[in-house]
Amino acid sequence: MTPVHFSPSSLKESRWYEYLIRFVLGGAATVFTGLISSRYGASVGGLFLALPAIFCASATLIEKHEIRRKREAGLSGKRRGQMAAAVDSAGAALGALGMLAFAAVFWLAVEGSVAGAFIAASLAWLVVSIAAWYVRSKMRSVRRTGRLRQANGPAISRSRSG
Repeated sequence: MTPVHFSPSSLKESRWYEYLIRFVLGGAATVFTGLISSRYGASVGGLFLALPAIFCASATLIEKHEIRRKREAGLSGKRRGQMAAAVDSAGAALGALGMLAFAAVFWLAVEGSVAGAFIAASLAWLVVSIAAWYVRSKMRSVRRTGRLRQANGPAISRSRSG
């Protein structure tokens, strides 16, 4: 399993305008959610709170940073940039599953106690997010193993002659 880690050096790679883009897109998503909520009610508007507000900006910026790193090393980097953005997309999808679990548990438990509902929903988010990450990593390793076997052919070739 790949450990999750934080790299503060990646903060230096972004330029000020990239943070501005993220801020503006995040704010626009929040305003959009508020408009939906005021038009259709809090129940419908709440569904849009899981909208990854800065996902679009993040994906394009990640791709751009990877391409820039590879170009500095004398390579094209286009494929590497796409792959890095794809990994970020997969993480966002797994995070959305966790947020869905959070919303469902909170909705079911909030009438009893808001604090209890928040704690239970947070635990649900944590468990579902970790489980989704674990399942995805296992599925990737199974697929990778299958592809290697396919590329190399059968380990022992058996023939019936005679």
